[in-house]
Amino acid sequence: MKIAVYPGSFDPITLGHLNIIKRAAVCFDKLIVCVMANSEKENRGLFTPDERVELIHKVVDQLPNVEVDRSSGLLAEYAREKHACVVIKGLRAVSDYEKEVQMALINRKLNPRLDTMFLPSSAKYTYLSSSVVKELAWYGADLSDFLPREILGDMEEKMKSRRNT
Repeated sequence: MKIAVYPGSFDPITLGHLNIIKRAAVCFDKLIVCVMANSEKENRGLFTPDERVELIHKVVDQLPNVEVDRSSGLLAEYAREKHACVVIKGLRAVSDYEKEVQMALINRKLNPRLDTMFLPSSAKYTYLSSSVVKELAWYGADLSDFLPREILGDMEEKMKSRRNT
């Protein structure tokens, strides 16, 4: 069985993430979408890791070979535990490439059986990031072109609670 891991912070999951998930899911027997702890973003997230897992479930539960998980450890070790042979990384721009190649080489050093597969973003999502979505949400913009419809209400509720604090 060919298993891949698509790691990320997914705070929140966007239509760009969903595009990568759907494209990767057809290439593998199982795709694990894993909410990973990011030391650079720790304690600055909009949604908690558990909330992110719930949101992702709402979006991908209709995809039979996609699972959702979370981890606070090293990706290479997580992949080893899950018997994954590939890490999926989406690339939006050339600027993503340099950092992602570095991480791919480190992961391969830590887990020699682990490869990384880069999927370029679909053109209509090249500009899209969770950070951009959060900024737009703060100002009450319509997010229907950026987020899966299943989580639009969750984002609206989260932003209302943030504005009221």
